[in-house]
Amino acid sequence: MQEQPASLTRSTLTLTAVGLAAQMLGFFYRVVLSRMVGAETMGLYQLVMPVYAIFLSLSVNGLTVAVSKLTARYHALGQEDKVSAILALALRGLVLLWAPLAGVVVFFRSFIAGSLLGDGRTVLALVLLLPVLLLTGVENLTKHQFYGMGEVRLPAGVELGEQLVRTAAVLLLVGCTRPQSPEVTVGLIVAGVLVSEVFSSLSLTLLRGRQKREKASPSPLLVRQIGAVALPVCCTALLGNLMASANAVLIPKKLVAAGFSEGDAMSAFGVVFGMTVPMLSLPSAFIGALCLGLVPRLSRCKARREMNQCGVMIGKAITAASVIVLPVTALLATLGPDLGRLLFDHPDVGGHLLPLTIGVVLGSYESVLASALNGIDRQFWSAGVSLLCGGVQLLFTLTGHGLSGFLAGLVAASLLGTALRWGMVRRWTGLKLDVYTALVAPGLSALLTGLCVRLLYRALSGGILVLNVGLCTVAGMGLYALTLSVLGIHPLRLFRLR
Repeated sequence: MQEQPASLTRSTLTLTAVGLAAQMLGFFYRVVLSRMVGAETMGLYQLVMPVYAIFLSLSVNGLTVAVSKLTARYHALGQEDKVSAILALALRGLVLLWAPLAGVVVFFRSFIAGSLLGDGRTVLALVLLLPVLLLTGVENLTKHQFYGMGEVRLPAGVELGEQLVRTAAVLLLVGCTRPQSPEVTVGLIVAGVLVSEVFSSLSLTLLRGRQKREKASPSPLLVRQIGAVALPVCCTALLGNLMASANAVLIPKKLVAAGFSEGDAMSAFGVVFGMTVPMLSLPSAFIGALCLGLVPRLSRCKARREMNQCGVMIGKAITAASVIVLPVTALLATLGPDLGRLLFDHPDVGGHLLPLTIGVVLGSYESVLASALNGIDRQFWSAGVSLLCGGVQLLFTLTGHGLSGFLAGLVAASLLGTALRWGMVRRWTGLKLDVYTALVAPGLSALLTGLCVRLLYRALSGGILVLNVGLCTVAGMGLYALTLSVLGIHPLRLFRLR
């Protein structure tokens, strides 16, 4: 049985549209929040988030991949009774993993905040993250079962609603209370996130309950299958996030060693990771949607032993990623400094654009290739690559000076990870990529677009900044589409992913 020709296209475009809307709303929320609380508080918030990522990797990430893959497999084979059993088992596993984590945080919160994170002002946020984590797990597991069955509209709508609720809750809590201390401010931000997680987890649970599914008792076989998928993903995410957390803790210390005061170091950290990186990560909405749709469909193809189809699908996914990510990052890199100052009202936003842009582009390819490996049951190999690259990144941060070590490590680790995963995908799927269509033509078009927009932006200097940025963006995207067409590439055809 063949995959419906436009199924991945529809799901990807639906998730991309919702993801872009949610990301733009989230970007607006981050801009307003940054102006309300300042760079130091944003840096403090960014210091807490790696801990949240570690908790997710321990209790949620592996289970979500397992639910998506196994749901897709058994749904494709018509075994709907096992589909319900998979979610029930995953939810039980979530609670069993979350409970000891919550106990550790509650009893050792002061040690974690003061000694591990290096700032005692994060205690309140750490405690409030615990219910956020549990509800996020319920939301993600239910959402990924929808994705595994090819149903994207309901969870996509809930995701957009969640971002609306989060934006309103956080801004109202911070704006109405106007706390005087960064510690309380960060706690209120996490409390707003908690409100949005209550909304999304409850909505998805109710929607899932309305769908009548055959029920089956969880079997030892399903437990083993969930564990086989979840364990390597969980370990990879855990160690990767531990390394990312180490980077987050080390960078302010490296800045202090370079001559910054503690306040200035935290502000610089907040500018880069709370403002500049999110601005450059706008294309991630498309990449995230593409990966969410790719994994279950590759799992279905593998269940039907259609490996050639897997190679075709992965090749088109890489091409689609190039066509979307390269022009957007070219425009952001060109307009970044002024755009960052316009949005965040901070003179240092938009710094270090070249290495960060390279990292974002390569990270997009890494995400697609890692999802491909997960989809064809090669998650252990993808895990090894992630750990190796995380070690490389951490080594550069440790040996560097200020931010320079981290930035050099970002580029080196991204290059290494992309190259290794590329070789693995080619080996196991027989992927034969049209390099001209996938890389050369989009790359040259994006480069030309960036150079022309830079010249246009300079010619418009002195005018109204908002109008200049808008005009350059529209002109750049038009030029990119025209250049692609001249080079013989028709983007709409590329998105007929099969």
